[in-house]
Amino acid sequence: MKKTEERDHVDRWLESAWLEEIPNLDFAVEGIVDRMSGLSRRFKRSLNDTLAEHGLSWEEWDVLGALRRAGPPFRRSAGELAEISELSSGAMTNRLDRLEKAGLVKRLSDPNDRRGVLVELTKAGQKAWLESTGAEAAREALIAAALSDREKEQLNALLRRLMLEFERREGKRSKKP
Repeated sequence: MKKTEERDHVDRWLESAWLEEIPNLDFAVEGIVDRMSGLSRRFKRSLNDTLAEHGLSWEEWDVLGALRRAGPPFRRSAGELAEISELSSGAMTNRLDRLEKAGLVKRLSDPNDRRGVLVELTKAGQKAWLESTGAEAAREALIAAALSDREKEQLNALLRRLMLEFERREGKRSKKP
């Protein structure tokens, strides 16, 4: 590390003598993992704060986002939403009840399945998702402003390589719709 660089809490932690006893510990890798974990926690906390300011929970925002990603008319089956969110149908029903009560989604009969239910994003739901997501994007941009455009590209390329290696080792590609 250059003497002119600022030090963060991870640098100070990595200087702990007891860490030297850990077999196979690569301090460079540990620094990467600890910083990525810390940034992830902080970005999640920022998102939760933003969502709370907009009257949403992360779980509600996730469902609204799944509907938004479906494209116009922003509609999916309740079962599809449960699968995307990795929830039981009962848990999804509870989530949809709250969203419907808030006027953010509406349930429709599935014309292709008498027993099926389609869930559609309302105009209010579209507005809530767009406003909350835009507000968080602005917060994230303030943090990312610490990097130049070139550094952002470099960081994205490096993180992509790590993600691809995880995906290869898991034997699958991420399939978040």
